Amino acid sequence: MTISVEREAGTEEPARAHGDVLGRGARVRYVEVGRGPVLVLLHDMLSSSLEWDDVVTQLARKFRVVTIDLPGHGESEKLPPSHFRYGFDAFADAIIDVIAALGTARVHLCGRALGALVAITVAAKYPAVVDRLALVAPDVYERRRPWTERAAGWPVVGSVFYKQLFGHALFSRYFRAQLADRSRMNTARVDALFASFDEPAAREAAYATLLALQDTRSVVARLARVSAPTLVISGRHDRFASVTAGRKLARELERGRFEVLECAHSPAEEIPDALVSVLGEFLLTARTSERDISRAR
Repeated sequence: MTISVEREAGTEEPARAHGDVLGRGARVRYVEVGRGPVLVLLHDMLSSSLEWDDVVTQLARKFRVVTIDLPGHGESEKLPPSHFRYGFDAFADAIIDVIAALGTARVHLCGRALGALVAITVAAKYPAVVDRLALVAPDVYERRRPWTERAAGWPVVGSVFYKQLFGHALFSRYFRAQLADRSRMNTARVDALFASFDEPAAREAAYATLLALQDTRSVVARLARVSAPTLVISGRHDRFASVTAGRKLARELERGRFEVLECAHSPAEEIPDALVSVLGEFLLTARTSERDISRAR
């Protein structure tokens, strides 16, 4: 494991430690900041830990926040699918390797969309590790997927599209569609995400991940094994992971709680203050009350 510490000159930002861990054979990049209970944040498809930038500083006031780039994303290694099996189980096992390297026995775990599916898998396979679970915009059930995701399943053409034709304009449109107010898209962040994606190894990893995302039945089958208190967060204006689906998920979880926020698919970017408030209230509560559980019913 390698670690470096950085602090932006002339700012009051807390120091952030960047580290690399070997997660199931792939080098996995993480960034940690703050002190307190460990909170691990997992990002969505085609994204990276950058998507949490608007909430990390606030969360770090009460938590030791760890953002992770899933294998094949961001600053993590982009191994060929023959060397890393991109999918929920492999991602979950890699996350466990990072958590072990952090030297902590239990963590709070929060994921958005793809990250939420990975978080469910971690909580089901390694229940002793997860203290509390937060699922943001979890698209566990069949949903209205953008055509840019459906294209992965097209025979022959899907592979060519992701590996050669998926350019910056379509990439930007993919992220713009996730917002209720599309004018609020952080173009510099999307540019950085595209720069990370726009290399052969990253495109191949993204395509393999999208293929895995087509079938979420393994995640649904594991819901009964999730024992951690869980907060499901849906955006009222989310076009891809509906409020109805979020409420259904909370009901199926043993200790589920449900919240609706006034946003679309990416609350950390759209309404960061509201997301920090809801997460903080849930994660710092001593235990989930019967009132909380009933809200999902």
